[in-house]
Amino acid sequence: MRFVLNLALISGESIIRLLALRLPSVQRAKHKKKHYMKSILAIGASTSKNSINRRLANFAANQVPNGQVTLLDLNDFNMPLFSVDLEVELGSPKSAQLFKEHIKSADAIVISFAEHNGSYSSAFKNIIDWASRIEGKLWEGKTLFLMATSPGGRGGQTVLTSATNGYPHMGGNVSAEFSLPSFNANFIDERIVDGDLKNEFNKQLGAFVASI
Repeated sequence: MRFVLNLALISGESIIRLLALRLPSVQRAKHKKKHYMKSILAIGASTSKNSINRRLANFAANQVPNGQVTLLDLNDFNMPLFSVDLEVELGSPKSAQLFKEHIKSADAIVISFAEHNGSYSSAFKNIIDWASRIEGKLWEGKTLFLMATSPGGRGGQTVLTSATNGYPHMGGNVSAEFSLPSFNANFIDERIVDGDLKNEFNKQLGAFVASI
């Protein structure tokens, strides 16, 4: 009875503090936020051996905190030119299936587009044509950071706009976009050197990371 009366004299806040001291440290640790490695798929949409878009995609993907980056080389995905007749005859190429598996296994995707005559490179378009025929929407609801760069002053803006507008209809969650003009002047020692462009990149990167 004396124990009950003594408890009654203690404030509710004090009782909570006393009980908290007796909680095992393991239980208290449950409230700490865990940080998991994020699988980031990086794609430079060009088959050039010295692709500036692959370099930009790799750079951007490696800025993601706790990110584990897989950088694709489109030369590893050679397949015949897509046609419905060929699809009926041969089915889906193994390279197209592998490309789709990379998409499925990623937590988020970074793509930097080469612009050929205002559109995608023919190699990348062919991969997309094949992979998009496999079950489900192409991008599987993944968070996308879409970019483009070129040696010229427009930085591939035409193809970037096309992808930004079109990929949501293909199952892509486009959370960020960035165009880097005049690549050779603005990307030195594997980093963006222009202050304004760097600030814009970091802004878009922040939006991408927050969406993963």
